Amino acid sequence: MPSAESPSERPSFRQALRFWFKLGCISFGGPAGQIAIMQTELVEKKRWIEQDRFLHALNYCMLLPGPEAQQLATYCGWLLHGTRGGIVAGVLFVLPAAILLWGLGVLYVTLGHVAAVAGVFETLKPAVFAIIAAAVIKLGRKALKKPERWALAAVSFVAIYFFNAPFPAIVLGAAIIGWFVEKQQPRSVTPAPSVVSPWRHAAKVLAVGLPLWFTPILLAAVVLGPRDTLVQEGIFFSKAAMVTFGGAYAVLPYVAQQAVEHYAWLSGPQMLDGLGLAETTPGPLVLVLQFVGFLGGYQNPGALSPLVAATLGAAITTWTTFVPCFLWIFIGAPHLERLRGVARLNGALGAVTAAVVGVILNLAVWFAGPVLFPAGRVDTIAVAVALAAFIALQRFKVDLLWIVLTAGILGALRGVGI
Repeated sequence: MPSAESPSERPSFRQALRFWFKLGCISFGGPAGQIAIMQTELVEKKRWIEQDRFLHALNYCMLLPGPEAQQLATYCGWLLHGTRGGIVAGVLFVLPAAILLWGLGVLYVTLGHVAAVAGVFETLKPAVFAIIAAAVIKLGRKALKKPERWALAAVSFVAIYFFNAPFPAIVLGAAIIGWFVEKQQPRSVTPAPSVVSPWRHAAKVLAVGLPLWFTPILLAAVVLGPRDTLVQEGIFFSKAAMVTFGGAYAVLPYVAQQAVEHYAWLSGPQMLDGLGLAETTPGPLVLVLQFVGFLGGYQNPGALSPLVAATLGAAITTWTTFVPCFLWIFIGAPHLERLRGVARLNGALGAVTAAVVGVILNLAVWFAGPVLFPAGRVDTIAVAVALAAFIALQRFKVDLLWIVLTAGILGALRGVGI
């Protein structure tokens, strides 16, 4: 029997396909919860990917613009089945949530509110808190094996929690410290998916990826005119995809200011409604941008019907937000895998992992306040759900799918007043 640290037999593509679809349906909790799910399922339970290789991929994704959890899923899919595996993993990580958020957007513009719908997801929040807390413990055990790594995690937590330090600065600082301070011996590495030449491969990825990225924007400009809202959304969110270091919370203030004040695609309260929906549905939190694109199209339909314009606005926003993520992975992963035995690089990326533990701890503490102690009062039901979910995860190793489904059912019952 293989150990928990070594991979079991590589899954078939169909097995992986089922897993990626499941992950897309239960990936609640933002990046911390989603990384925790992948750590539990891919490394500990299924043992499809080695622990050090998973952390290596995570560290790289933390350095990229865009949603790190979606990029991590893409990287892991690529490790298992090459390019087609990466595409399937990345798409299915987003697609279920994108469809759900589109449906909630339709209800939002037709019914005028989504309080009843959002209530169904309310009890998921304490379960997600338990997932994040478990992630801190699991990643901490794996990554903080040296005193200097513990120190980096502590400093990262203090920097982001008490001083609101920017996430990219924390990660970059940790990488620099790890590069110059950490000393690790080169290790034997498992071969990466076969790539003829990383540079030639990068050129091929760009030759295919760049036209895919920009073709919908060009088509919209030709059919609807260059000043149409759909074209503006495609250009704006393409720019945002290049600078979204630090995750959704780092980019949301910029997007909110531009979308509300400059383009007037939606109002401030509507932006908050979209954030609330994105936080209570699976998938990357940055999918709130899809809601922005949806309302921008709905309220500025031009020659189209409002619902068609909204759907196209959501589609072009999601497309231009996530297509670049595949480019970063497919271009960088072959290089990174070839350098996995370089001691200084391992030291830098290991230090990034330690910093990430501190950042995830910050998310857990931040998440605990509004979820467990809303308005400064203890929510006994939320505390009970969080405690039960944490015990189920840590003590009884209950599958995350059952935890999410149970919390969702409780939320549905609570939402209708039962």
